[in-house]
Amino acid sequence: MSELSLRKLFDLTGKVAIVTGGAVGIGKGIVDRLSEAGAAVLITDVSEENGKKAVEELKGKGRKVDFIKADSSLSADVNKVVKYAVEKMGGLDILVNNAGIYPFSAAIETPEALWNKTISINLTGYFLFRQSAAREMIAKAKGGTIVNIASIDGFHPTGNLAHYDSSKGGVVMMTRSLALEWSPKGIRVNGVAPGGITTPGASAASATMMAGVSMTPEQIKAVTDAFTARIPMRRQGVPDDIATVVLFLTSPAADYITGETIVVDGGYLLS
Repeated sequence: MSELSLRKLFDLTGKVAIVTGGAVGIGKGIVDRLSEAGAAVLITDVSEENGKKAVEELKGKGRKVDFIKADSSLSADVNKVVKYAVEKMGGLDILVNNAGIYPFSAAIETPEALWNKTISINLTGYFLFRQSAAREMIAKAKGGTIVNIASIDGFHPTGNLAHYDSSKGGVVMMTRSLALEWSPKGIRVNGVAPGGITTPGASAASATMMAGVSMTPEQIKAVTDAFTARIPMRRQGVPDDIATVVLFLTSPAADYITGETIVVDGGYLLS
């Protein structure tokens, strides 16, 4: 039984974290919360411009953050990021796999290249980062915690996203598989499955989908309103709704939780 105070239960002081896709949206929200809790956070993203903006903003809050440009689907980039965290930031205790893409495409029209790209970034990239991080955590015999951002699409299909849904279903099962394998080595592996979250990326993806079917602004609003109406809490989420759950899972408060994927969707899957 833990005897830590409430403050200590959520204290990440002295920890080093990597957050992939951490420059904007959900990723940035996660970086904000982990760094607020005291962790030194290394942001990775394919956009150097967004990464530098995030670092500047968070350093303005007095946070310990850094940025390195990386493509999570490339093993060389993954190893480079882990090496940077260890050599420049003093170690690696937390990994949050968040980088991902969600291009809409009807299954019958989805080109092989789009399927491969989605799986490469959303599933293979997650595995490569987990593997590289786990090797470091095991070598140092300190253990650690890994959180994978999945999606409610890993449990319930949306439509026109078979490639994305497949990748996120894989994330859910890989989370369970690696928790079974690595928990005896002191590494907890968990996931978070967001529902509808308002982010720049989600807005851009929706706009692309709507443009492809020539919808009017009124029709777009009707689709959005219908989606929100299905959410029992009657609102879409914001990045901090996910970030606070990630903070919990990476903190001492969740020390006896592994192999779980927490759905954070305002109750959408209930409807």
